Amino acid sequence: MRKNGDKKVGDIESENQDIENKIKELARKLLREKEVDVIIGYTKGTVPLSSSPVFITNEEDVDKLLWNNLCYVNLANYLAPRIPTLYDEEGQKLKVGIVAKGCVGRALIHLAVENQINFENIKMIGISCNGIINRKRIEKEIGEREILEISILGNNIIVKGRDFEETFPFDEYMNELCKVCKVKSPPNVDGSCVGECLENPVIEDDFNDISDFESKTSEEKWAYIKDTLSACTRCYACREVCPMCYCNLCFVDQNKPIWFGKTTDFTDIFAFHFNRAMHLAGRCVACGACSSVCPMGIDLNLITRKLEKIVKERYNFTSGIDKETVPPMMSFNINDKEEFMMEED
Repeated sequence: MRKNGDKKVGDIESENQDIENKIKELARKLLREKEVDVIIGYTKGTVPLSSSPVFITNEEDVDKLLWNNLCYVNLANYLAPRIPTLYDEEGQKLKVGIVAKGCVGRALIHLAVENQINFENIKMIGISCNGIINRKRIEKEIGEREILEISILGNNIIVKGRDFEETFPFDEYMNELCKVCKVKSPPNVDGSCVGECLENPVIEDDFNDISDFESKTSEEKWAYIKDTLSACTRCYACREVCPMCYCNLCFVDQNKPIWFGKTTDFTDIFAFHFNRAMHLAGRCVACGACSSVCPMGIDLNLITRKLEKIVKERYNFTSGIDKETVPPMMSFNINDKEEFMMEED
C-alpha cells in the first residue's frame, strides 16, 4: 500500500480506474440531466507519454474520457479569456462541465477572482488527483530509444519499446510539485463542484522542497539558475500552456516599445523567465504544466515555488482557494510587510 499523507491508498492502477469510472459516471449524469452542454476532459494521446484534451457533447461519447497519470495539461486553459466563449447554434453560451483535479480547480477559481470567467456556466467534475508522471525525466533515462507504449502496473510505470522494457517506481517519477501538493481536489465554490471536492480548505505548506535551494549562497543560486535556464530556446511553450498567461499581447511580443531582446542570449532568456515569474506571483496554482511541456526538460517550478512561498509568508495568501479574497498584487494594505525592500538574510 502507498501512503498519501496519512491516508493509505491502493495501487495506482486501481486508483486510476476508480477515478476514470467516477468521471464517466458524473459526465453522463450532467449531460443526461442537461446541467451542462459540453464536457472538457482528457482522452488518449496520439503518442506515448501524453494525453489529449477532448470536448464531449453527446452522452454516447463519454467513454472517450479517461484518467491516467499523463493528464498534465491544465484544462482551465481552455476557459481562459483568450479562448473564444463556447456558444450553441442559436448564439447562447454553453454550460461547461470540466474535469478538475486540484490545480485545475484552483486555476478556474483564480480566473474568476480576476473576473475572467463566470462560474454560473461552469460545473467542475472534481477528482482527487494521484499525481502526474515526470515525462521528461523518463524520456531522458530512455535516451534515443523510441517509446512505443507506456502503462501503469500496480505502483510501477512500465515503458516499452521495440527491443526494451523498463520499469520505473511511480512515487519516484512523479512531478516534484505533485509530491508536495496540498490541494488534490478542487475547492468547492458556490456549489460549482460535483464529485471529489474540498470544502473550506486550509492550506499548510512547509515548502521543504525548496529548502536545499534556499540554503545556497547567492553565488550558488545564480549558478544554479543560470545552468537551469541556459538550455531554453524561447519556444514559449510554458507561456502557452499556462492558464494565467492570458494577456492578448505578451510583454515579450511587444514591438513598441521593445522591453526585452528576442534573442537566445542568456540575458534575454533570463529576462523572459523572471519577468513572467513575477507576473505569476500570487497567481501560480502549482499545476506544473509549464515544466511538463518544456521540450528541453527545464523545471521552472523552483522559481514559481519560491515566489509562492514569499507570497504566503508576506501576505498569507494561497491562489485559487476561494474567490472572495483578492490577490496581493491586486490590492493594497497599509500594514503590508515591506521587508522585500531589504536584502534577504
